[in-house]
Amino acid sequence: MNKYLFPVYRILVPKTVRTIILKKNLRKKILGYLTSLPLGELSEEKKEILNFLKNNEIRIFPYSFNDNYSPEEIEVFTDGENGLKYVLQEGKRLYFKRRWSEARIKRAYSDLMREQDPESPHRYLSDSFTVTGEDVLADIGAAEGNFSLAVIDKVKKVYLFEYEREWAEALRATFAPWKDKVEIVNKYVAGHEDESHVRFDKFYSEKKDITFLKIDVDGAESEVLGSFDDIFKSDDKLKIALCTYHKNNDEKDFTALLLSHRFSVTPSKRYMIHFYDKQIKEPYLRRGLLRAVR
Repeated sequence: MNKYLFPVYRILVPKTVRTIILKKNLRKKILGYLTSLPLGELSEEKKEILNFLKNNEIRIFPYSFNDNYSPEEIEVFTDGENGLKYVLQEGKRLYFKRRWSEARIKRAYSDLMREQDPESPHRYLSDSFTVTGEDVLADIGAAEGNFSLAVIDKVKKVYLFEYEREWAEALRATFAPWKDKVEIVNKYVAGHEDESHVRFDKFYSEKKDITFLKIDVDGAESEVLGSFDDIFKSDDKLKIALCTYHKNNDEKDFTALLLSHRFSVTPSKRYMIHFYDKQIKEPYLRRGLLRAVR
């Protein structure tokens, strides 16, 4: 679209309508791309997505397990002491931002459950890549903390990195029962240090106990990795679950980086279509994350 017309388009066309148009156009492009591939390049994984898109609208996860999660089936409670809303995750309270409505929490939590479905390309753990009682987790980009809550009884300690103050309030409520083994760090992880940022290799060297990292920071993964200089130079044993779906080249670039620092690297199975990225281009399909071990 002409760069002069686009601002007018954004004003006149509601966001919900723009999203529908974007998804329809992208679906058409992906179907065209997949059907144009030589038969030898159309893997079973890609055939699965092609068949899904022929009969369904485009989705972040182009698979049938999407239908297993409905916001309407989620029950939201309110804590009478702090006024925060929460859902029950495996019997544990998972709190959300104070200003969020019940409807928004239902949508958000259904998405979280979908992300961690056993068939999801966004699932952090697998049967062979998991946490143990000896692991100390650094959850970088914790947000509401659903992943850390899922493993809180399995790990030795958790560091939650989350800058948003609204999430910090919710995290304190969620992890109050485990406050002796949880530390909340209200800073971004980046390649420099100031009031709002921390270099992870400096934090790591001071703590000397972290063994497992989950990194999901909405496209700032390369900035996080830019603070790993000393870690990469070391021979320390580590496990890293690193998201790669936010940008076109993240899987390729991060795989090369991790391999160069003696990690074994395995991509998650299946693909995501991150249509929120306006820079998305062929091949359109992105692995959800890498699981790296050294």
